Amino acid sequence: MAAGSLDGTAPGRGAALPNVYEDLARYPMNITRRKTRRIYVGHVPIGDGAPIAVQSMTNTDTKDVVSTARQIRRLERSGCEIVRLGVPDLDAAQALGRIRERARIPLIADIHFDHKLALEAIRQGVAGLRLNPGNIGSAQKVRDVCRAAAEHGIPIRIGVNSGSIEKRLLRKYGGPTVEAMVESALSHVAILEKEGFYDIKISLKATDVTKTIDAYRMLAAQVDYPLHVGITEAGTLLPGAVKSAVGIGILLAEGIGDTIRVSLSARPEHEVQAAFSILRALGIRKRGVEVIACPTCARTSIDVIGLAQKVERRLSHIAAPLQVAVMGCVVNGPGEAREADVGIAGGKGMGIIFKKGASIGTYREEELLPALLHEVELLTSAAPSRTGGAGREEPHSSL
Repeated sequence: MAAGSLDGTAPGRGAALPNVYEDLARYPMNITRRKTRRIYVGHVPIGDGAPIAVQSMTNTDTKDVVSTARQIRRLERSGCEIVRLGVPDLDAAQALGRIRERARIPLIADIHFDHKLALEAIRQGVAGLRLNPGNIGSAQKVRDVCRAAAEHGIPIRIGVNSGSIEKRLLRKYGGPTVEAMVESALSHVAILEKEGFYDIKISLKATDVTKTIDAYRMLAAQVDYPLHVGITEAGTLLPGAVKSAVGIGILLAEGIGDTIRVSLSARPEHEVQAAFSILRALGIRKRGVEVIACPTCARTSIDVIGLAQKVERRLSHIAAPLQVAVMGCVVNGPGEAREADVGIAGGKGMGIIFKKGASIGTYREEELLPALLHEVELLTSAAPSRTGGAGREEPHSSL
């Protein structure tokens, strides 16, 4: 188990990105984190009480270095802390080094079947591998990968999906059951442990929420490796985010999970936004602007829904934790949203701007959005709005 503090810096791994998040020291709801080993993916600490890291995956052609690097930069700006790249062939593996030079967050190479791709990815300087050692051939091939990974301080994530369980286990259990998923993971772990390799992270994903939850619960009771949590093939933006929030949220509330990915058929940046929304809803981590808005009623006389969407869109670049309210009723709005850092409460053709429940000015309806954006800019003028590399920050975008 690698030694290190919780500040995101590991010996010899380089400094972490600037911390523009609020990682709460005490969890709500009496959540007790599961005790695990500590590993590092680049500079990012995983497990043993480290902040739950948010991951995503590129969907560009990995051989296209420019497009892939641009997508990674967008993911970085969304708050992504680890990114996984598909490596289907040698050309893709050889492109990883050039992509890594353009990235500020650690890269994980996703490998299937071919151990040579894993070895090339390691040579190109990736920070982690995702592979199942039982699928890459002989014991010597596994030994070669383990040796190279150990020499470079690279962890391996064993990733088991309900749709890719070994045929022998499907026959044994009569299908892709929870027990089959767990036994599959443990069998892959045993292969690495036999080679003296313990720098391991595990995932057990299914499209079925309850199956995923049960599998992680079963595995968590048997190993102390950190777990990467998610619902695989969750779906399009809204239903996929809901499924993921239910599955990931339940596990996190039980203290299970050290990294998460929300797998959506949508832009990868939306995965990151959804992941931080889950963490924020549980009070575990806070990043970016949380827009709270009333659902509207007969007292509403301004376009709360449209206004809230504009606020969310215009403030999406801000990384500093901030709560912004858009309320439709001057009478109840400031009181109901008194915990918001800043907000709008609308009336008929007019509204107020308030901070922590106290009115600071009255404006015509068409002036509310510009006035709110100005107040947010004042609140965040001293905070970085986008993450940069170690010790580097990008300037605020114009509101």
